[in-house]
Parts: sequence; structure tokens; C-alpha cells
Amino acid sequence: MNKVLTTVTIIYYNENCLELKHEVRNYPKNDSGRLIIPEEFKEDKSIIAVCLGEISIINKIGDRILSIGIAD
Repeated sequence: MNKVLTTVTIIYYNENCLELKHEVRNYPKNDSGRLIIPEEFKEDKSIIAVCLGEISIINKIGDRILSIGIAD
């Protein structure tokens, strides 16, 4: 039986760099509803947040906000 995948955006730091990064991934949930993030992904990372769905980050700490035509 195929498990339904959940789309998430993971915000994290690599342990060897202070640049805030993010990736959109699709992962299954376990029987109690918790998302299963593989150990291989978590290796050498400090995960800051896991957001439901694909998130468009328009600026991070230290970045300048770019004019990208966002509708209010």
C-alpha cells in the first residue's frame, strides 16, 4: 500500500555554515500522524522549522527584501 506524501518546506542551518536554507520535500507520515523526515536529510543540519506546504521565502536574516511583484 502506498503512503500519501505530505509536502513540507524545511527551514534549516547546515552545521558548518550559518546561512539559513530551505528545501521543499515530500514525506510520508507514520501511523500516529507524525512526519517521517529521513535521518540522511537531518544529518549535519539544525532544523529550525517544518512548514506545511510549499512556502515562498522572500527574505531571510541579513537579506534585503527584493521587489518581486507580490500581490497584497
